[in-house]
Amino acid sequence: MSHPFVVAIPARHAASRLPGKPLRLLAGEPLVLHVARRALAAGADAVWVAADDARIADALAGSGVRIAMTSPDHASGSDRLAECAAIAGWPDDTVVVNLQGDEPFAPAAGIRAVAAALVESGADMATLATPVEDAATLADPNAVKLVRAASGDALYFSRAPVPWPRDAWSTAEGRARLPDGHQWLRHIGIYAYRAGFLKRFAALPPTPLERTESLEQLRALEHGYRIAVALSPEPFPPGVDTPADLERAERRMAAPGARGQA
Repeated sequence: MSHPFVVAIPARHAASRLPGKPLRLLAGEPLVLHVARRALAAGADAVWVAADDARIADALAGSGVRIAMTSPDHASGSDRLAECAAIAGWPDDTVVVNLQGDEPFAPAAGIRAVAAALVESGADMATLATPVEDAATLADPNAVKLVRAASGDALYFSRAPVPWPRDAWSTAEGRARLPDGHQWLRHIGIYAYRAGFLKRFAALPPTPLERTESLEQLRALEHGYRIAVALSPEPFPPGVDTPADLERAERRMAAPGARGQA
């Protein structure tokens, strides 16, 4: 069953690891334009880009998305989207999907799935996960892992390997492979929430766990809110956060049939 939703894409020009990221060219077009097309393909009622620079708005002219010019001083994407919600005037019960502005290959089915997870779970937030496929990913601090309860709600997010496979990883040799008998989950950084909760969440003070792991979603858990976790129905290729990521995305885009599959 489909559920009505809007997509909001935070686009910050002054990205630290890839300055000017929204406007970096991928297959000859701005990165943010590719992301906007993925959102439009998902069947959202509306797609908004929360931008902090007029050049981003110019790059999206004629694309079919709406632009919210937001402050360049926001500390996080959620803060930027809270201002976008105020500009857009969404009613508090509007389902908002937060699609990161560096996800040019986000599958339409995944965007729809996170909106459905929010509505069907009744949780305050929803997000997606995908199985960890190798030991290197489990150990990589840039790949965020999560554990969830039997209900499907998130218990914790971490940059560390959680849960820690105590027996299998008791030696360096053991840590070279992914143990059998458990499905580890990698977090996919896409979220859904109601517009009213988005505003409340952005107003919450940062929490100790959030600061320790540098993971904003821990703020919601530490304040006692529910985050429903659904498995992505399709592969969710990595986003673009560094020059090396951009090169990898360029190769993927150049592969035969890539544009139709993206």
